[in-house]
Amino acid sequence: MSIKLRAISLLLIAEICAMSLWFVSAAILPDMLREAAISPWAQALLSTAVQAGFVVGALVSAYFGIADRFDPRRVMAVCAVFAALANAALLILPVGGGGAIAVRFATGALLAGVYPVGMKIAAGWGREDRGFLIGLLVGGLTLGSASPHLLALLGGVEWRFTVMIASLAAAFGGVIVLFSALGPHHARAPRFDPRAIGLVWTDKRIRYAYLGYFGHMWELYAMWAWVGTIAAASYAFSLPDAEALQLGKLTAFVAIAAGAIACVGAGRMADRIGKARMTVWAMAGSGLAALAVAVTFGGPVWLTVVLIVLWGITIIPDSAQFSALVADAAPPELAGSLMTLQTALGFALTMVTVQSAPVLAAAIGWPTVIGIMALGPAFGIAAMRRLMRLPV
Repeated sequence: MSIKLRAISLLLIAEICAMSLWFVSAAILPDMLREAAISPWAQALLSTAVQAGFVVGALVSAYFGIADRFDPRRVMAVCAVFAALANAALLILPVGGGGAIAVRFATGALLAGVYPVGMKIAAGWGREDRGFLIGLLVGGLTLGSASPHLLALLGGVEWRFTVMIASLAAAFGGVIVLFSALGPHHARAPRFDPRAIGLVWTDKRIRYAYLGYFGHMWELYAMWAWVGTIAAASYAFSLPDAEALQLGKLTAFVAIAAGAIACVGAGRMADRIGKARMTVWAMAGSGLAALAVAVTFGGPVWLTVVLIVLWGITIIPDSAQFSALVADAAPPELAGSLMTLQTALGFALTMVTVQSAPVLAAAIGWPTVIGIMALGPAFGIAAMRRLMRLPV
């Protein structure tokens, strides 16, 4: 096994394990509600707190250049282990209370030292195949994000099983990444110059990559956070509530996990046809799939399953390419900070969409909310078409 293959394989395993923490609260929420009364606002906060924590952690990391100044393997290891401990605190804290929301915030902040830092490591292993390498990493993130739904399905109503297994997996990921290696294109900065963030506004290629990413993120995490709820609500028109809920969990896992597979093929294709063009195709597919789910909401169960899985397949493959576009356009020693800032701002946007989605759904219904989600890909496509017109 080559050094590159071994390093990327270990990094991928670590990413899958650590990112299993992200949607733990969304996956176990229906079972937690059987045990305690949690207000709708607090229910949404259990997921939004992770997004908020990630934003804070990523902004701190970007400002101090943590991904560029220190060994990213050690940064990732420390953050994954402490995120596992924070998540495990859900086992002893009051269900759905302020303490639970606080540790979810801490988990998100620590995961800012996992996902963007992992991208920094992956980007250091190639130039011509950078889209594929970061695509692999985002595929790992996607599979890890899907895993809590599977754990919740296997654990039945015992939600603590999901919390415990996800925490152990994240700690394992933190240990295993230490055995990875850094690639020949990895660049370290002796100190971080905050003025480099100005490249976001002065470099058109970086600016449009950011804007395209924002359109993508408008849709992505609202879908990932609430797809199980969306599926169960649609199935409830035809199935008993308990059966609809279980099938909703399974649908959420399959839809999100299917996107992980798509990331790998999309990465290969992006390196051949162009990363920007790949993002346009993916966003067109996800936007159309979202609209199809909205139009057929409450219809035949089999049709909803198929459309939601198609939505899951098309919603994520472009994510890696936005980061790869930034890495391509940025000075190598600043790529980690610029990618971290990109994710920080994108996840700040998801705080609005994740928190507001169930509130809006209660007022105007899920089909309309899903239609609003589809506006993100339309905006992203417009930004990326502008980028494609720029000279390389």
